[in-house]
Amino acid sequence: MVKLILPVELANEISPRLPSDTKFVQVDSDGNFDGDASDAEIYLNGFKLKPTTLHKVLEAAPGIRWQQTPSAGVNHILTPIFLEHDIILTNGAGVHAIPISEFVLSLILYHAKQLRQLQAAHDQRIWRKSWLVLPELAKSTVLILGTGNIGQAIASRLKAFGAIVWGGRRRPEPLANFDKIFVGNEWHALLPEVDYLVVATPLTPETKALIDEEVLRSLPSHAYLINVGRGAVVDESALTKALTEGWIGGAGLDTVSIEPLPPESHLWSLPNLFITPHTSAISPVLKERIATLFLDNLERYRTGQSLRNIVDKQAGY
Repeated sequence: MVKLILPVELANEISPRLPSDTKFVQVDSDGNFDGDASDAEIYLNGFKLKPTTLHKVLEAAPGIRWQQTPSAGVNHILTPIFLEHDIILTNGAGVHAIPISEFVLSLILYHAKQLRQLQAAHDQRIWRKSWLVLPELAKSTVLILGTGNIGQAIASRLKAFGAIVWGGRRRPEPLANFDKIFVGNEWHALLPEVDYLVVATPLTPETKALIDEEVLRSLPSHAYLINVGRGAVVDESALTKALTEGWIGGAGLDTVSIEPLPPESHLWSLPNLFITPHTSAISPVLKERIATLFLDNLERYRTGQSLRNIVDKQAGY
């Protein structure tokens, strides 16, 4: 009999589909259990897992051998305490690709078709066609940093618009829907040609503040930055200068360094910055995808097969 720990927000989705020879306890977002977790060996954590909750779970269930997280990013899990344990970590890579890629396309079209200006004209009841020229996405150049499931889904949708799609990644292997792949920092030299820079990388020591002043100054003045990765990948001080001084044409951030972003943050008032509350992955079918991935991995775990989405804890993804 295998015991699992399930988060309260996903238990109703998963528990009816569990094999008969398993049992489970539930845990809430603060690490409180509805039963004894001491003999649990599998842990599916909930959304927005706090380090304090993670550490409470690890203390209550010292026999955990495998943890799956619904998030693609794992920087919030790889704490020193977690790394002291011999736990296989798998992530939710792939389950967010469709909604996030659609959201990125929404932000690109929002900027290209100047919907903010058109909405303002609508609100003021202004009918004037000559003052706006709305660029097409065809032949525009989009650089996607991070070519995992999300980056690949973004690329496939951009190709349908006829965009030129470049990708930045660690390994020099070709990928469908990318016209060019650049390794390491090769993409730096191409920034003056980029119309849209999309950040979809995990947060690691190598990617922290990856989008810095040098990168932002290298972009053309009309370029638009989109971040759907992690907030700390973008140097927000440099972005503040870039938007205030007009180095780039604008930015859309679905994630910021401090979340929730306080109402008094200066980011809210920056020109041409559109902030959304880390909502790009939310979809009516997200929980179903998370459950399906977890249950597939559970069957693999029980039958001794290799798990999907195993995280390299040293690399950070």
